[in-house]
Amino acid sequence: MSGPPVRLRGLTWDHRRAIDPLVGTLPAFRAGHPGIDVAWDVQPLSGFEFEPLAALARRYDLIVFDHPHVGDVAATGCLMPLDRQSRVGDPFVGPSLASYRLGAHLWGVPIDAACQVAAYRPDLLARLASAPPRTWDEVLALGERARRANLSLAVALNGVHALMTFYTLCASQGRACAIQPDQPLADRGTARAALDALRRLVALAAPEALDWSSIAVQDAMAARDDLVYCPAVYGFATYAEADRANPLRFADLPELGHGAPVGSTIGGAGIGVSAETRAPEAALAYVCTLAAAATQIAFARHHGQPAHRAAWDDPAIDERYGGFFRATRATIEAAWVRPRYAGYLGFQKAAGAAINSHLRGAIAEADLIDRLERLHARAQRGAA
Repeated sequence: MSGPPVRLRGLTWDHRRAIDPLVGTLPAFRAGHPGIDVAWDVQPLSGFEFEPLAALARRYDLIVFDHPHVGDVAATGCLMPLDRQSRVGDPFVGPSLASYRLGAHLWGVPIDAACQVAAYRPDLLARLASAPPRTWDEVLALGERARRANLSLAVALNGVHALMTFYTLCASQGRACAIQPDQPLADRGTARAALDALRRLVALAAPEALDWSSIAVQDAMAARDDLVYCPAVYGFATYAEADRANPLRFADLPELGHGAPVGSTIGGAGIGVSAETRAPEAALAYVCTLAAAATQIAFARHHGQPAHRAAWDDPAIDERYGGFFRATRATIEAAWVRPRYAGYLGFQKAAGAAINSHLRGAIAEADLIDRLERLHARAQRGAA
């Protein structure tokens, strides 16, 4: 790249899965683009999930973000459309790329792929002489056996994580929640079945479950010796790496009434370019490099969780991560994309808190379903 050197500023979330691959692959990018450098900052996972991007886009050239932001991004125009990238096809697993496309534009490129899958401690599961459950009934039966052995199930149900698991349990029944606010959020029978499954799970899970995030529950499972299995969590492949004292293993989502691991709520992370960047060509060059197969494969050498199919298909990567990619591939390929309309993030925060309150016994089931529908309808007016 000719001209004066360009230094881009980027923001990602604070976990080795997020920051380490970005820093670790920078030397190769610099070697191929000697006129461009990137400096990365981090923010907590809660900021990644909820921080409005319009303000961040005034301070950063590059932002790693969660796809539910794209409705607000499209409404504000705070990020550049990345339509050139969308013309090269879709080399990413599941609906990862589709989750960043809204209307006529692509607003981010996936560099990290995840959905809700099952996680377990293989040593503790062996004590119960059990394989990973394949159905929700088997999950509950495992929980009963675990309790008799002074062990517990685990799950992350703090705030937004409660909503994500509710979404997954609805979609896995074949009746996914609405993705537009002008439609009823959920079939009431489907919602009741999902909430019943959650209540039964909570009764067999560690009491901290209602306070745990996805990271917190996997930290606890790796550190403690009483948490056998979690049926639905945003899987972090890095918890299966050999440098963990108690490496976790992962499996497909157990099904609830559909006969296959379908409907897991897609997660992961994408990268976007600020509409206010002073170096758009440099930023686009970096985004294209991050999304390329070679860089995505290199992510796996730095605790990353790539989105590119080439990385998910690589046997050496799968072995490094304890079989994570092979074991969860069916789930991510059949994953579901949650709502992404402008104003959705307000609904997501309020709805997650309401479901968590229900699971604590503070809101009756019928009242909760009514509240979710009201929140969903209000979101159409930007008032969630």
